Amino acid sequence: MKKFSLFTVMALVAVLAFSSCKEKAADDANVPTPEASTAPAMTTTAPDAGAVAAGETPAPTGPTTTIKFDEDVYDWGTIMDGDKMTHVFKFKNTGNEPLIISNAKGSCGCTVPEYPKDAIAPGKSGEIKVVFDSKGKGAVGGKDDTKRVTITANTDPVDTYLTIKGKIDKKAE
Repeated sequence: MKKFSLFTVMALVAVLAFSSCKEKAADDANVPTPEASTAPAMTTTAPDAGAVAAGETPAPTGPTTTIKFDEDVYDWGTIMDGDKMTHVFKFKNTGNEPLIISNAKGSCGCTVPEYPKDAIAPGKSGEIKVVFDSKGKGAVGGKDDTKRVTITANTDPVDTYLTIKGKIDKKAE
């Protein structure tokens, strides 16, 4: 009987601890942060029927421009597992507004893009460097691999895609 009551007390303590954590998290969600207290108040409304559905690219806001890459697909051929591949994608702002790249993201942690943080003037060029780490990605005899980099900018559409691909070989053990 003593074991049963000890177990019951421990279970009750665990339930109370978890429920108090949830209440604390809910309370924390309502506490304004310093940034929120200085920001203007915002009203949340339900999306209308014409709103962008999940998975779709939102329409750009503000002035837009156009971007033209010299190439949007790079094939590195065959590399060995563990090799790091670097490729530079060159582009030009072909529009009439400054090009502002707000983000560049690889499709996984092994693909890391570096993009210019400053605006690119109309008619000017820039580069996006992509580093791919093939560690743990290969197979004996070679394995095809394709990675995508999403470039988000003040273009229409806002997302532009770059692709790197090739075969990753691995030595037989």
